[in-house]
Amino acid sequence: MSNWLKAINFERPEQIPMSFVINLACWHHYNKEDLFDLMEEHKVLFPYFKRPAADWQPKYAPWTLADAPYTDPMGCVWHTSENGITGTVLEHPLADWSAYHTTWHMANPDTTDGLREVDWCELKTKWKDVKARGGSFGGSLRHGHTFLQLCDLRGYDNLLYDMMDEEPLLDELIEELTEFNLKLVKNFVDNGCSHMAYPEDLGMQVGPMLSPDMFYRYIKPAYEKIMKPAREAGIPIHMHSDGDIRTLADGLVDSGVAVINLQDLVNGIDWIAEKFRGRICVDLDIDRQQITPYGTPEQIDALIREEVSKISTPEGGLCMTYGLYPGVPLENVKAVMDAMEKYTFYYS
Repeated sequence: MSNWLKAINFERPEQIPMSFVINLACWHHYNKEDLFDLMEEHKVLFPYFKRPAADWQPKYAPWTLADAPYTDPMGCVWHTSENGITGTVLEHPLADWSAYHTTWHMANPDTTDGLREVDWCELKTKWKDVKARGGSFGGSLRHGHTFLQLCDLRGYDNLLYDMMDEEPLLDELIEELTEFNLKLVKNFVDNGCSHMAYPEDLGMQVGPMLSPDMFYRYIKPAYEKIMKPAREAGIPIHMHSDGDIRTLADGLVDSGVAVINLQDLVNGIDWIAEKFRGRICVDLDIDRQQITPYGTPEQIDALIREEVSKISTPEGGLCMTYGLYPGVPLENVKAVMDAMEKYTFYYS
């Protein structure tokens, strides 16, 4: 964690922080032992890995179970067709506004984080023990805490019509949702989290899912409110979004974001470097659509070298993340791991 904090604070980290995340669906797409072998071979990426017993099986969250619809505490019903892959909300509890404050009510932040039930007392005890041992813990809202939560509640089309029509009930719902999220943020901040994450996808393959005008009108004020406790406590703020977010970037970072986690090729490596290099730490999401699944190991190495050479500085300001999903050839999986370890000590 200290090296990560050095990177985001531009305090000359010992190396570029690298994170390789294996989606749970991979464990039934690849031979488990092959993945275990790769993890053992890459000690920089997996310094604490110990090979599990032969009968080890992944544990899937209820919203990632195939053919088993999951109703979350907000009343949204998730469906997925493959174990390990996060589902999609197909049943929206507020598809009709007539349900608002009649059959539907906001979830209780004292018992849930919006996606699952949570025992906050138990968590706070664990956090206290961690800090007593000299450790630290990070805080995070659920993925899709504001805009995507509104989409899940109303449905994407309905939500955009609400915004264009300036539906008064939407303002009320956003205020209620913001207060819910604010209570969760305070749980982490008041107990001394080391950083606070706000993961929310806003981008599509080209452009954002909502116009900049609608973002500034409806979403950015909510972001400012829920980021305020962390900002005032001096706790670094980590903001994540998949997709093309170039037209929203200024609005995302001017609320005090210390780290922005965004995708590389969809936003453009040169644009990212020009926009953020040396100013705000970039947690770069390495391509999962083009080069790593379909390219050669040499192309993968060249991609990661280019990104490090264009965005990193000796003072810091770059972290890199790769999410492995089914479909990437095993030799390319190895190539990504090799390149991440190769360039973790390289600075432009």
